[in-house]
Amino acid sequence: MKILIGGSSTFFFQLKEFSNTLNKLGVESKLVFDADYSDGFPSRKIGTWFQKSKKFTKLIEEFKPDAIFVDRQRHFGIDALKANIPLFVLLRGHYWSELYWNKKTMYKPFHRRIALWEWDKLAKEIFNGATAILPICKYLEKITNKSVPGKSTQVFFEGVDASKWYQVKGMDLKHPCVGLLQRATWWGKTSEMLILKKVLEKMPNVNFYWAGDGPLRERILSELDQYDNFHWLGDLEYPAKVRE
Repeated sequence: MKILIGGSSTFFFQLKEFSNTLNKLGVESKLVFDADYSDGFPSRKIGTWFQKSKKFTKLIEEFKPDAIFVDRQRHFGIDALKANIPLFVLLRGHYWSELYWNKKTMYKPFHRRIALWEWDKLAKEIFNGATAILPICKYLEKITNKSVPGKSTQVFFEGVDASKWYQVKGMDLKHPCVGLLQRATWWGKTSEMLILKKVLEKMPNVNFYWAGDGPLRERILSELDQYDNFHWLGDLEYPAKVRE
């Protein structure tokens, strides 16, 4: 059996581990960055809006996959459906809640609303046409079953392998301290960080360090930076996410 994996850059390292494991188990797999082979409107790269899927077609002809695995709802998945190849969609987050909050926050301007509408159109086509949707937890599976009724689902558990971590020089932190890992990409989740205001006030001797970034970063920092025991460390880094 041969599986083609089309992944996003953010989680490329995890997908690489998945691909390597499949190969060890005797399942031939090939991992590619999805946008390198299939892209289009509303991509930020205007040059891709009217391109044909020649690279995707060539990839399919050369690798001849029995199934395609994707970790986001983009043009790669659409082309998989057009090629009549079984499509399996990994779902890492609450897509429908993210869509709701994006409409209420970052995507209010008309031109952004058009882009969001198009992304949602692609997502619906992919969800409805997929052979199966693979949420990463049971809670998300329940949400998926309500949002895409009748669609086959199976929980796809992801673990953390500390042996793959990179050793780096430690930081000088003020103790006692608490570390927070959180992206600031959609308000429904990011806004929960504002609960820290009460915590920071009641625990002035405890330092809180936030590692994370995103388009909503300034909305958080504008309210939490006023506290001396809050520190922003910058973006979450994935040193192994560089594509090979």
